[in-house]
Amino acid sequence: MFSYFKSQGKDKNAFTVAFYNLENLFDTKDDPHTFDDDFTPGGRQKWFANRYFKKIKKLSSVISQIGTDKSFYPPAIIGVAEIENKTVLEDLIYSKNLKAFDYDFVHYNSPDMRGIDVGFLYNKSLFKPTSSMVFPLYLEGEDGERDYTRDVLWVKGCLNGEHIHILVNHWPSRRKGTEESEYKRMLASELNQEIVNVIRSNEEDPKIIIMGDFNDNPTNNSIKSLVKNDFYNPMERLLATGNGTLKHDEDWYLFDQIIFSNNFLGEKENTHSFKYAKVFDNQFLKVYRGKNKGKPFRTFIGKWYQGGFSDHFPVHVYLKKN
Repeated sequence: MFSYFKSQGKDKNAFTVAFYNLENLFDTKDDPHTFDDDFTPGGRQKWFANRYFKKIKKLSSVISQIGTDKSFYPPAIIGVAEIENKTVLEDLIYSKNLKAFDYDFVHYNSPDMRGIDVGFLYNKSLFKPTSSMVFPLYLEGEDGERDYTRDVLWVKGCLNGEHIHILVNHWPSRRKGTEESEYKRMLASELNQEIVNVIRSNEEDPKIIIMGDFNDNPTNNSIKSLVKNDFYNPMERLLATGNGTLKHDEDWYLFDQIIFSNNFLGEKENTHSFKYAKVFDNQFLKVYRGKNKGKPFRTFIGKWYQGGFSDHFPVHVYLKKN
């Protein structure tokens, strides 16, 4: 098994954890309960089957390559955002590029008005889930009505025999202004801290990974307050050295992050320890010419079809099994 990559420079004890915002991975069917009408054949985006399956092919190709410069395997676990339902995850893991790697997934429908959720993919040979659930984020709009958004997905399982917890997030956007919407992301941060406290109250020194599209940088208050709860964020150093996962105007942002409890920094026998983090921004993922040169090669710009991958680069970290 896993004879797919050349072994030069690879470590059999190196494993990759990744996160990827898949940018509106909708199927082509209309869901009458959500606002997905744009992503149908008759909708604004003219979302035909050929465009959908081209996106599946492209995204699955990316996932199959993440981390394979150091590891014998594509990612052991991958958190994803902006997926419509379990159908798109099934099409992804059974695609030609990923079928051989024996992935499965955890998914729950969230109350998000657009019908987009988070999800969790895992290589069945490397990770065994034991339990999962979702935690809703309760927000109110200006009119006092509930503002429905994505849940936080919690998955507990064994990575190569070691028990770990993973929280997958997609926090509220900055669409109505960074400062105006900050309180929503602070509430999302507080929800994650509450979940962490529950985990720690039931388990001695648990190992926890928090990942997601946080719509905030590592230097913003929502992330800083979360990291203070005995966590380490390797993405802060990446941001400081000019790395980003999305670009707006001329500024790079690193909204996609993977954060670890501090006990991943040790090297205790038969445990996983954090080694380093990277933005997966290979050239084929970038626009190669024009005013958007160097930005993520996305599927759409507005209503205009580009045929790319996503408006975000994925991020990943290497864990070493001691």
